[in-house]
Amino acid sequence: MASTVTSRPGYGKLLRTRGAWTFLLPGFAARQPFAMLTISIVLLVQHTTGSYGAAGAVAAVTGVSMALFAPFTGRLTDRLGQRAVLVPGVLVHTLSGLSLTALALTGAPLWALFAAAVPTGASVPQIGPMVRARWGVKLQGSPLMTTAAAFESVTDELTFVFGPLVATALCTAVDPAAGLLTEAALTLIGGLLFAAQKSTQPTVAGSGHARVEHVSALRVPGVRVLIVAFLGIGSVFGGMQVSLAAFSDSIGEPGLNGVLYGVFAAGNMVSGIVCGAVVWKAAPQRRLLLGYAALALTASGLWAAHSVVVLAGIGLLVGMCIAPALITGYTLVEGLVPVGARTEAFTWLTGAVALGQAAAVTASGQLEDRFWDGAGFLVPMAGTALALITLVALRSRLSTRPAGRTVARGVGHRVPVAVD
Repeated sequence: MASTVTSRPGYGKLLRTRGAWTFLLPGFAARQPFAMLTISIVLLVQHTTGSYGAAGAVAAVTGVSMALFAPFTGRLTDRLGQRAVLVPGVLVHTLSGLSLTALALTGAPLWALFAAAVPTGASVPQIGPMVRARWGVKLQGSPLMTTAAAFESVTDELTFVFGPLVATALCTAVDPAAGLLTEAALTLIGGLLFAAQKSTQPTVAGSGHARVEHVSALRVPGVRVLIVAFLGIGSVFGGMQVSLAAFSDSIGEPGLNGVLYGVFAAGNMVSGIVCGAVVWKAAPQRRLLLGYAALALTASGLWAAHSVVVLAGIGLLVGMCIAPALITGYTLVEGLVPVGARTEAFTWLTGAVALGQAAAVTASGQLEDRFWDGAGFLVPMAGTALALITLVALRSRLSTRPAGRTVARGVGHRVPVAVD
């Protein structure tokens, strides 16, 4: 897998783009919910109910709700504009998160927690795709677009480093509800600050009565294959979050949960930075297959680790394998999906990670409650193995689209809007 580091414009030049920091900083704060929400719910509900199964189920409802609503949010954003969708969404998410926290602390029945989890997940702001769209406005036609795509993938990895670490530290060292309360506050402050940056958001274009109907990105076969791959990645995040917490409790060191997850996330971050800085000569389809095979192989060893050192080592390797798969998947969208449908495609992939995480949290929680400590690690192994089989069987669908392909058809009131 030959590579070079000399042909890509650097991160430094990208970050000197005029006006970039006005949306990058609030965007980083506002995208924390995706990384903090699941583990905060798991730790809070497990504390109040004493059951990882119940905690995983509530987190799963949140993740499923997010996965189902994310593509709809992406489509609505293209139609109405980022600010019009983001402001009410941020307010709903904050109120829903506070309601879920209050219900958990007052010992509300499980069905009430499920009811609060639905709007909490549905209103998670889709900041990542929105930031990518803003880069498209700032860098249209610039060779820095490739660097921006890599930078955003690295930023996603950094989010998964800091978010779970902060949430775990708050829940274990301050109060079980501190993680979810902080997540709601970051969403409110970061989301409103991000929405206030009106000068960098994509414009909503229209031309009289001319209308163009956009076909869903889900109709692209390669996107459906990538969704399966990202479901498998989500199973790693969900399975690790629950199983590491259960393992730490089983040895009487709950504080080690944050350390072990930090090692896993550090591997994720380091490999993400490297992958973002390198221009690979190998085709992205081949890189995805090889990288995903490495992820499935390392994830298959988690369940057999019975010591902190071994588990930390394997977790580090698993983390190092996730970032290349994520970055390559997002890179493939550039060639598979026409410009006018990429924001929606990104939200489908983000939703797939959330859905895979939700399913893994549920399954891992049940396995931890019913079987031995560490049984939840079987979920990442199974999830990545099934996704790898799908990738190998349908690898031909990851071929890039012919030049000039469009998703616009029919007659309507909108013209295509370039968002990436």
